[in-house]
Amino acid sequence: MNYSMHIFIAAALCAGAATLSPSLAEAGSCCGGGSGGALTVPRYASAVADLSFDSELYDGFWNQNGRHVSDPPGSDLRQYRATVGYAQRFATDWTAGVSLPYAWNDTRYSGLTSKSEVLGDTALTVSYDLFEDKSAWRVYDLKDMAPAVTVGLGLLVPTGISPYDDVGSSFDVTGRGFYRLDGTLLIEKTIQPWSVSLASAYGKYLERAVNREYGKYVEPYHKELGDRFTTSLAVSRSFYIGTGGDTIMTTLSYAYLNEADASYNGKASPDSGFTKQSLGAMLAYSSTDHDWGLRLGWNHAVQQSGWGENFPTTDVYTLGVRYVFR
Repeated sequence: MNYSMHIFIAAALCAGAATLSPSLAEAGSCCGGGSGGALTVPRYASAVADLSFDSELYDGFWNQNGRHVSDPPGSDLRQYRATVGYAQRFATDWTAGVSLPYAWNDTRYSGLTSKSEVLGDTALTVSYDLFEDKSAWRVYDLKDMAPAVTVGLGLLVPTGISPYDDVGSSFDVTGRGFYRLDGTLLIEKTIQPWSVSLASAYGKYLERAVNREYGKYVEPYHKELGDRFTTSLAVSRSFYIGTGGDTIMTTLSYAYLNEADASYNGKASPDSGFTKQSLGAMLAYSSTDHDWGLRLGWNHAVQQSGWGENFPTTDVYTLGVRYVFR
């Protein structure tokens, strides 16, 4: 297997475990959600704890020209993840959070098979509620149209296994191997029973020295991954069950991801970046007091040319449970 294919498979297997935001999260600030993916603490609460299980199934990829290509016959790439997250409101408008995934890789590709389990990359976040959505039910004047706006900073910590660690196969990779700083923006507006949110993040990786690739020592060089931009748009509708106030929420979403070309010793490496577009759907349940929440999600990368470049196409199925502390 050539070096470029190693890099592609490594990117494929670490894509989910090393992402700052999960593919889907609850939308609607009234229910303690926030479709941006990073844990959002409702203003009435002190903290949020979240546990999610993801099953990511790989089926083909977009090449460097954006054309969708099938995997070799007999291939089967899968990654399963259990992610624990916690966010704490430490001041009126400030929240800090942490998210840590544990990943299982189960891969068969071009006659090679591998199974491994290891930590993914850790995400640390701090956010500030810039504006509050003051109207969740009726619009009486222009100010009631103002959305909630949250800005933040994130740090991706390379706790996962990367190609630059003592690992012999790209099939065992679960992390990027680089620190990344992110600036984040979340805009949400709820007018019951509808909620709309826009979440964006711009990230910059920190350059690092490399002297090992897949367990083999190489001549040292400096590498920096390309700047990363993500954005997602979600529309939700709530349905109330009986007279108790239990809520079912349905969400449809669109997500865009782009990472620019990496650089080696300060020189750009052509065709090392990637682009991905995906569609998502989610069904979420929230208890009467909004303390407990349960969600089922599906994120789908459209397996057609023009929807991505230099990246795998996957389906991600998510089961998550969340508890809000008062």
